[in-house]
Amino acid sequence: MSLIEQVLNGKIPNHVAIIMDGNRRWAKKRNLPVAMGHRAGVKRIMEIVEAAADIGINALTVYAFSTENWGREKNEVDGLMSLLVEFLKKELNRIIKNNIKLNLIGRIEDLPDNVSEEVKNALDKTKNNDKFNLNIALSYGGRDEIVTSVKNIVKDVENNKFNIDELNEENFKNYLFTKNSKDPDFLIRTSGEIRISNFLLYQLAYAEFYFTDTLWPDFDKEEFFGAILEYQIRNRRFGKQ
Repeated sequence: MSLIEQVLNGKIPNHVAIIMDGNRRWAKKRNLPVAMGHRAGVKRIMEIVEAAADIGINALTVYAFSTENWGREKNEVDGLMSLLVEFLKKELNRIIKNNIKLNLIGRIEDLPDNVSEEVKNALDKTKNNDKFNLNIALSYGGRDEIVTSVKNIVKDVENNKFNIDELNEENFKNYLFTKNSKDPDFLIRTSGEIRISNFLLYQLAYAEFYFTDTLWPDFDKEEFFGAILEYQIRNRRFGKQ
């Protein structure tokens, strides 16, 4: 039985989140510039997106650029922004062909104008696609998301658009960047780091976590299917047993 056949025999998560870590270490191990590591990492994204769609996963959220990443050297940040534009231009037709809807979670207003324009174009051209959701966390921070949500709730209460006495865990989600997605069932982090680094702090409350030493540019679909097999043997009790 092939690896994908084994995966299809088990329970498939609805929503998978990935912290794509290890691009810089991948480059350093090969005595390559950091930019080459990021480029190798970007090339891996669509392989994993298509593998996820092939086995019936409905949504994939990838951590592409955090609010903290703005503190990196300007050359690296500029290179990452250029890679994002290149990715969208190169892969948009493939994304549309595969009926994938792109969503952005994070602060689009923080992006350079040329990047935000490309992102908005991709979001608009894929808005009616309905086979698979690819959520890109860009200029994203989990704490910032929660603080922003609280500010927006306060504004709505002050404008009589929301009754604070009706606030609960479910309608709080309507103020998060991920309001159009169900919470992730499964979080994957590559590169050997065992932390979630300010990613989806509210949404990951009952997700299963999977950490691998594999660096993101080496994390191919076989590794991804292996992670899903691990998810399938977990007993998700949600605190009830």
